[in-house]
Amino acid sequence: MNVLLLGSGGREHALAWKLAQSDGLDTLYAAPGNPGIAAHATCVALNATDHAAVVAFVKEHGVGLVVVGPEAPLVDGLADSLRAEGIPVFGPSKAAAQLEGSKGFTKDLCRRADIPTAGYVRVNTLAEAQAALASTFGLPVVIKADGLAAGKGVTVAFTKAEAEGTITDLFSVPGAEVVIEEFLEGEEASLFILTDGEALLPFGSAQDHKRVGDGDTGPNTGGMGAYSPARVLTPELERQAIDRIVRPTVETLRAEGTPFSGVLYAGLMLTEQGPKLIEYNARFGDPECQVLMLRFQGDLLAVMLA
Repeated sequence: MNVLLLGSGGREHALAWKLAQSDGLDTLYAAPGNPGIAAHATCVALNATDHAAVVAFVKEHGVGLVVVGPEAPLVDGLADSLRAEGIPVFGPSKAAAQLEGSKGFTKDLCRRADIPTAGYVRVNTLAEAQAALASTFGLPVVIKADGLAAGKGVTVAFTKAEAEGTITDLFSVPGAEVVIEEFLEGEEASLFILTDGEALLPFGSAQDHKRVGDGDTGPNTGGMGAYSPARVLTPELERQAIDRIVRPTVETLRAEGTPFSGVLYAGLMLTEQGPKLIEYNARFGDPECQVLMLRFQGDLLAVMLA
């Protein structure tokens, strides 16, 4: 089978390295790829935002599976365009990818499905945000841009001035939406689950190094390195996270007509009350994917096809 892998980062390098080991692989194409990926795949100039061009390439080159690495093409609905042409895709639909594309969408789903997560409010104006900070939340407080932010759209504000400065910056952008959350105490861990919209396959856990400054200070980065497994996420806590968070998410999305197919990346806070959901990503993390692929002993192409 020929496979097309979309993306150009460390995550896609790890995926290409692992896919290249699959017995069922003929040719692996990567678009756009990078010099490291070129050791495992044929790199091609293809813009993932041009859905028609991707479909045409797939048909011309006999591609049997498209693997979407980054989140932006998923939120943009590329998987829908491919599936409409009968092309298998590893990655969720535009509707299901809202789990990552909108923090507010995910928080509202948690409320509907009784999934443990931080208390929150959604705000659309600076005045609403200021009122929420004054009346609803103490300090520290978590402030998130609603849309895609490449893992960097979260601020944990420890002072009133920091919180007010953050919301002022966020609402300097026209049409901004913001989620303000209570601060959760605990240790953070990432859990990865593969799903076809019904079955769940645990794929491993990881922890990354988040904040930009020495001594765990400053804003979050997209993750500056990772290790796996996250030993703090014990087998018992992993079962709780799957039963109380991941499975209700998958079941709710399926029941509402927007089944999630691909990898569900749950960012968890391990609190005294048990695991709580911080946020979802609709793709493998980068750098977490790098350590997960090193650990995985199976045939990645076969699992992605399933």
